[in-house]
Amino acid sequence: MEIELKLALQPRHATRIRRHPLLNASTPQQHALLSIYFDTPKFDLMRRGIALRVRRVNNQWIQTLKAEAQSVGALTSRPEWEMAVADGSHPDFSALPPTALDLLAGIKLKRIAPVFTTEFRRTTWQIGDGATQAEVALDTGKIFAAELSRDICEVEIELKSGPAEFLFDIATQLLQQAPLHIEPRSKAERGYILCGALSPSPVKAIRPDIGRNQPAGEAWHAMVQAALVQLSANVPGFLEQAENIEYLHQLRIALRRLRGGAQLAKSLGQEIPVWEQPLRALTHALNPARDWDVFHQEMLPGILPVLATSAENTAVSETALALLHNTAAQARQRAQALLLAPALTQLMLDIGRSLLIAPVNEHMRTTGTWAEVILEKRWQKLRTCCRGFARLDPAERHFARIAAKKMRYCVEAFAPLYGKRVNRFLTALAALQDELGIENDRRIALQLLYKLPHKSAALGFEFGRLSGVLASEAARHPRLSPALWHRLARSRLFWH
Repeated sequence: MEIELKLALQPRHATRIRRHPLLNASTPQQHALLSIYFDTPKFDLMRRGIALRVRRVNNQWIQTLKAEAQSVGALTSRPEWEMAVADGSHPDFSALPPTALDLLAGIKLKRIAPVFTTEFRRTTWQIGDGATQAEVALDTGKIFAAELSRDICEVEIELKSGPAEFLFDIATQLLQQAPLHIEPRSKAERGYILCGALSPSPVKAIRPDIGRNQPAGEAWHAMVQAALVQLSANVPGFLEQAENIEYLHQLRIALRRLRGGAQLAKSLGQEIPVWEQPLRALTHALNPARDWDVFHQEMLPGILPVLATSAENTAVSETALALLHNTAAQARQRAQALLLAPALTQLMLDIGRSLLIAPVNEHMRTTGTWAEVILEKRWQKLRTCCRGFARLDPAERHFARIAAKKMRYCVEAFAPLYGKRVNRFLTALAALQDELGIENDRRIALQLLYKLPHKSAALGFEFGRLSGVLASEAARHPRLSPALWHRLARSRLFWH
């Protein structure tokens, strides 16, 4: 079983790793590596979570088969079989043990052929003493698929012996000198993306693997782990496709789920983890980018037709639209810089390391019992916030929206315990949250427009027109429809 931490960096910073004091005590070894990845024309191996490659190391060919990976943030473990073969033109299936061959059952082996290659230089250092050993590898090169290519520049820290915490110690020391960032995708996954076999997409909330009679502390671990995986999975997508606003949306959902998990620790007799405060700060720092995304891509398209069909029948000027577009793009760029900063990497390392500690189960509480207590507490809070729902003022609506959001995260986290019973309640809850969210989006949009620099009277006038449409929409809906709340309030409380 391979256990490793993998982090990426920009090629211009690779020298910082080579010169890191931590690695000075070890004599580096360098190898030029050519890896050929194999699959069927329909990518059957990829669909089973299998990576099959033949790699040339000096004058020897090494065949490796890796099965589906289990990841916790940057930490990855996966079954792996490695053996020497005669050449790299085709895999040697006779060299695989029965357990590895079982993974290939039903696949026509004769149809397996090369699909992409990687060429990179690997520099390795051996770190540790006694029973604790790890290998630090710096890989720099490229992935090739047909006429396309993509850079490789990453650090892999593989545990050879001893506790996994050692990997986090090494990563933290390297991070002090080199701006490493999260890259949960393997070279194989990036190769499949490059050759068109995979289409990257935002990763939505992952339901934790929990059971009713499981110790509550273990369930808490599973919830935090699921949120951490969602966070790390959306970081590369946002860095590469920031214009797809769903990446940032799902990334922020993962952050809030992590914060919710941190706060739930108190209900298990634990201290709130030290990483909760950095999570809070990061969430707030990413808010402007999300606010501008919602305004620019969701609200503005609804405002422009209203202005174009008004009595004046004049569209918003290109200058004003360009300023709105650029402001949203700059907010996304600032958010990207935050995710590339060492602070986020350290935060994720801290959370991942905390999950290596055995969970505490105060008073031997089961997950089922714990879920009932938490869900009831969240429900009572939501009921209090929604009392007199139709007459709630803007501040009260804000608190109701937050309470609905926290309730939803808890329902989704504990949903595996209840099966289909949760669906009707969750649907009604989502509808309520969406309605409260629309008004919140209008309020924030007005604030964004107000804060924009009015570089000229003409621009000020344009932004005033946009604000006027938003204010008019708000005036048309001065009261919330009580139907949404009544629907939820009448829903079966599935945890009872």
